[in-house]
Amino acid sequence: MRMSDFVVRDAIVPDLQATTKEGVIREMVESLRGAGFFKGGESEDIVKAILKRELLGSTGIGRGVAIPHTKHNSVDRLVGTVALSRAGVPFDSLDGEKVHVFRALDLPQDRPGDHLRALENVSRSLRDDGFVRSLRQATSRDAVWGLLDEADHQAL
Repeated sequence: MRMSDFVVRDAIVPDLQATTKEGVIREMVESLRGAGFFKGGESEDIVKAILKRELLGSTGIGRGVAIPHTKHNSVDRLVGTVALSRAGVPFDSLDGEKVHVFRALDLPQDRPGDHLRALENVSRSLRDDGFVRSLRQATSRDAVWGLLDEADHQAL
């Protein structure tokens, strides 16, 4: 599964304004809603579901990266986005560091295989320090998309 299979290009947020965990999640969900993937009322349900998932354990995996996600019946296929914070956001990460690179995923309730493949793909790419460094330096939606596309081709 390639990142371009589930990352919504029009929902990429190259310069997050949020400064809190909840704010980041809201801004990312709103970017997906703005790209046409949820209705207004569903957005709030999705935010709550992601925050509930965060209570089980932070998706801040360390090294400046977090992968907030949830399963929700409002989507019929895996959708996600990428968001970048220049200053970093406290996210209760495993290493205690601020997070700069976020990958949000919203997964259908009935497709556990897609869930596992997407998380595997995302975590593999985000373990690459060079890739994460390049993402952190990206300043536009097109630059982020180009890096994702390049990562997809290297994974083939």
